[in-house]
Amino acid sequence: MKSRGPLLTLLLAGAFALCVGPFYWLAMAATQEDKDVFSWPPKLLPGGHFLENLRGLEESIGLTRVLVNTLVVSSVQTLGAVIVSVLAGYAFAKFEFRGRNLFFVLLLSTLVIPDTVMLIPVFQMMMDLGLIDSYQSIILPGLVTPFGIFLMRQALRSMPDELLDAARVDGAGELRVLWRIVIPVNRPIIAALGLFVFLGSWNQFVWPLIALRSPEMYTLPVATATLQGLSTTNYAQVLLAAGIAAIPVMALFLVLQRQFISGLLAGATKE
Repeated sequence: MKSRGPLLTLLLAGAFALCVGPFYWLAMAATQEDKDVFSWPPKLLPGGHFLENLRGLEESIGLTRVLVNTLVVSSVQTLGAVIVSVLAGYAFAKFEFRGRNLFFVLLLSTLVIPDTVMLIPVFQMMMDLGLIDSYQSIILPGLVTPFGIFLMRQALRSMPDELLDAARVDGAGELRVLWRIVIPVNRPIIAALGLFVFLGSWNQFVWPLIALRSPEMYTLPVATATLQGLSTTNYAQVLLAAGIAAIPVMALFLVLQRQFISGLLAGATKE
């Protein structure tokens, strides 16, 4: 096995430091007093104010309630978006119906429309339905993801029709075929899609900021933004909130890393 040269080792060490360094600084800064966050030289050892900053977040934004709101919105939206993407992708991939290709092209064309263009129409729709300032106003607009439908359609097109027909001959209905055959075979790419959707839902800021009015309904990104005051800002608390927001996503990626990578590879290689 060919050994790495010192230059390559140095480059890899530098790249590792660039990737990990900001997260390490964030973790250390979240344990400091606010006045020490931007001190020079930076404090790279844990401080003694972590619990104090945590209590400050609970008092200022209601951290526990905000985390529950974010978790509920992200989990329900992820589950719903995955279900819709699998069902729609299965229909586009395996069913013949009039206008199928036209509908699919129209669906893909929505990918080039900026999200900001849809803010006012979606807000008006939620207003007409009486859903503003509720979980539904945040969850419903994210249930249909054109990218997710496209990803599942491309993955399911490669499944042999003979396999599905054999299950139908044995008396299985379409939902049973989907549950017993399609989903298990495509579990890695479904996991990758779920991670993508969860990440987007967990971090979404602009739409919840517009649709939510009560502080009791705020999600973590919106609540974190309220920590910035007109005259003073406790940056230690802001960094702690940012670190807390990053933990679930990083944990999910570590747990689903194998499925995530294999799902992306499967999506990239399927015809």
